[in-house]
Amino acid sequence: MDETKKGKELILVLNPGSTSTKLAVFEGENCLFHDAVEHSALELAQYPKVWGQYEYRKGLILEFLADSDVSLSSLTAVVGRGGLFQPTVSGTYRVNEAMIADARDEKTEEHPSNLGAVLAYGIAWDFGIQAFIVDPPCVDELDIVARYSGIPEIRRTSQVHALNVKATARTVATKLGNKLADTNLVVAHLGGGISVVAIRKGRMIDVSNAIHAGPFTPERAGSLPTVDFLKLCFSGDYEHDELKKKLVGQGGLMAYLGTKDAKEVEARAGNGDERAARILDAMVYQIAKEVGAMATVLRGDVDAIVLTGGLAKSGVITEGIRKRVGSIADVVLVPGEDELEALALGCLRVLRGEEEAKIYPETVEEATIEL
Repeated sequence: MDETKKGKELILVLNPGSTSTKLAVFEGENCLFHDAVEHSALELAQYPKVWGQYEYRKGLILEFLADSDVSLSSLTAVVGRGGLFQPTVSGTYRVNEAMIADARDEKTEEHPSNLGAVLAYGIAWDFGIQAFIVDPPCVDELDIVARYSGIPEIRRTSQVHALNVKATARTVATKLGNKLADTNLVVAHLGGGISVVAIRKGRMIDVSNAIHAGPFTPERAGSLPTVDFLKLCFSGDYEHDELKKKLVGQGGLMAYLGTKDAKEVEARAGNGDERAARILDAMVYQIAKEVGAMATVLRGDVDAIVLTGGLAKSGVITEGIRKRVGSIADVVLVPGEDELEALALGCLRVLRGEEEAKIYPETVEEATIEL
């Protein structure tokens, strides 16, 4: 890129979620503004499938931007949050037809983030510019040994908060005076979903699947005793969709305490609710246990343990984890997450020639080996 234009790249960033589409405009590394277009449950109920929301969300985004001071004709690129596609390596990808087809066909699961690629592509197409995604949740760099489940019909895969995990890992590696490619970390993204990841020399070699495994979370059940869950499945008391909601959406804190608001649970515990305190401590215990497991994946060679995501703002939760894992390595707090900035920076690295854009699908060799 022409050095005179460096820092002037105008990037539209899109992050579709279940009830809103977050958006921002960056000029280089600087965020000019960010906001969210809200979507009511009534509006979304018109669309049986997430994919059907594309035109609706795109129209609202363009309408919102038309009322802003940003000239869409001046945009350099559009970058969207990636979805649950085929397993990919980490990096920034140009949106292509194969990616859009996999999002439309729900290659792995239905999720609002599947719209990120097609929204970026659709808006970029209108203005003749480039469209990208960065570190989608389907980034899968597992070592071959981590792929075995114990049943040949089931293969362990990676579905994690890859965008924030990788961005946070880069930040911490820099603070340690290292390059990410020379750093070993255990990163725990703590939010409504929880990802605990072993990063060896920049690569996520093992993970706790944020949707179906690992510690229980404010709204997810995490790993379960399989035989007991099998009994539930065949008890006749539950339909398939009811059980699926018990796993994701109505599990964890929600199942035990009727709320997915960790702040509320913490307040209840602080006000003498012993059951709330026990359940909160159990979640902290399970997170710490998973961190310890990932430290063994790295053979104890851990430069730092990193706690990030919304729950990392809680001193009760982070201190509880630190007490259990602090003897392994220093615990570094990077509370919250800034997915919009992470998307913009990933896009910038490609626009500035600091890394090459990847072509989807690109998988690590280990993901293709027959187990």
